[in-house]
Amino acid sequence: MPLITVTYSTSRERPGLKSDIAAAVSELTARILHKDPSLAAIIVRSVDAADWFTGGQSLADRKLASYWLDVHVSEGTNSKDEKAVYLAAIFQRMGELLGPLHDESYAHVDEVKGDAYGFGGLSQERRYIAGKLDVPPQKAAA
Repeated sequence: MPLITVTYSTSRERPGLKSDIAAAVSELTARILHKDPSLAAIIVRSVDAADWFTGGQSLADRKLASYWLDVHVSEGTNSKDEKAVYLAAIFQRMGELLGPLHDESYAHVDEVKGDAYGFGGLSQERRYIAGKLDVPPQKAAA
């Protein structure tokens, strides 16, 4: 149930690019990090290359693309190797979609404690415990 935000900049803007980015990120997150794509929330935002600066120079001037991807997952659900493979795969796929990338393109796998992260009003910890007990999870009383 990851929450993923992708902010990108490219001179290759075209209809359907945001959908292609969301599909690629969803597929890689499911395949490599083993997250259920039906529970993934993905926000894709575009930034004009003239408004994105690295080392004091805009991406427009450099004629390069870039991205910032932030994915939130439950702490301890992925190994270091899985995260390393994921980061490399994201960089490769974003380069294919956006064009030549600036090396200052970032992805962050943000591991969040299960009692502080959830969806539908339930923490991941409650869902985990309920699954172990084979009972439906219940929302905490307010």
